Amino acid sequence: MSSKRKLIYPSDEEDAAIRRGIAADPDTRELSDEEFKRLRPFEEVMAKRRAGRPPLERPKEQVSIRYDADVLDAFRATGEGWQTRINAALRVYLSEHPLRKA
Repeated sequence: MSSKRKLIYPSDEEDAAIRRGIAADPDTRELSDEEFKRLRPFEEVMAKRRAGRPPLERPKEQVSIRYDADVLDAFRATGEGWQTRINAALRVYLSEHPLRKA
């Protein structure tokens, strides 16, 4: 037996039932010639969008920094999002302690 799928066409009776269902559907109708002329390709109607999030003006930077083990343990113990909480804690510190150039 072949593993390829074969297209099975509906019988004349099934096809007639399908066509009657389409004709009875109030949301389905034939387009007029005027309506058909106004159709435009999808690409003209919808704007192209890139997949994913839009690019950030100032994206976060990945850095390598060493923290004391007990500091890391304390933040890690708070669960998921601990890196974000370290960032928030540093931001609070900077707002309370303005840095001066050395």
